[in-house]
Amino acid sequence: MENTTYFTMSELESANVKLILKEVYQILEERGYNPINQLVGYIISGDPGYISSYKNAREKILSIERSELVSYILKEYLK
Repeated sequence: MENTTYFTMSELESANVKLILKEVYQILEERGYNPINQLVGYIISGDPGYISSYKNAREKILSIERSELVSYILKEYLK
């Protein structure tokens, strides 16, 4: 029998993810990267090398589990 894993995010966690995602997006854009391509590459592969270390962007994005990022993005998209 297969068990389903459930992910839940509180409003506070969701707000934190949004803040970090926006910061990293802006940092990547400022650095001259295409933020969407870089973030998608990171989310799909798990390779933090897609995120610049400039202004601690890599450290910031790594403070969030990738599953939390995907959960937040889907939730916002489906609203």
